[in-house]
Amino acid sequence: MSDLYFVMSDEAGVEGSILRFPAGESWISYSLFIRIGEEETVEVGRLGLFTFAVGDYIYTGSARKAICARVNRHLRREKKLRWHIDYLLAAASVQITKVRISTIAECRLVAESGGEVVVPGFGASDCRSGCGSHLRIL
Repeated sequence: MSDLYFVMSDEAGVEGSILRFPAGESWISYSLFIRIGEEETVEVGRLGLFTFAVGDYIYTGSARKAICARVNRHLRREKKLRWHIDYLLAAASVQITKVRISTIAECRLVAESGGEVVVPGFGASDCRSGCGSHLRIL
C-alpha cells in the first residue's frame, strides 16, 4: 500500500494546478485537506443549507478509473456543481491545502482520518460502510 501527498503552495495558489500521478500504483482514493478561513453558509445540493465553521477539514473520495482527472477537477474553481464537495469548494474562503492519493480504500481512509462529522451524508451517498460522512472537521 502506498500514499502520495501534494502540498498546495500559497504563493502559486490552487487555481490552474495540474497534478500528475506516477504510474505503477493502483490509485483508488484521495483525500482533500481543506481550510475554511471564514464561517461559510453553503447550500450543499439536495442535502440543504449548512454553516461550516472556520477550521481544517478532510474530504475523502474515490475514482478508480480517472482519479487524476477527478482530483484536478476538484482543484479548479470554475466547474459545474455536481458532487457535495463541489458546493463547499466553491465558497470564497475555502482552499485545498494538501491532496493525498492512496491505494487504500475510501472508507478505510475516512476511518483513519478521525475528526468529527459535520454534515451527515456528505459525500457518502453510496457509502455501504456506515461512515456517516466523507467530510470531517479535524
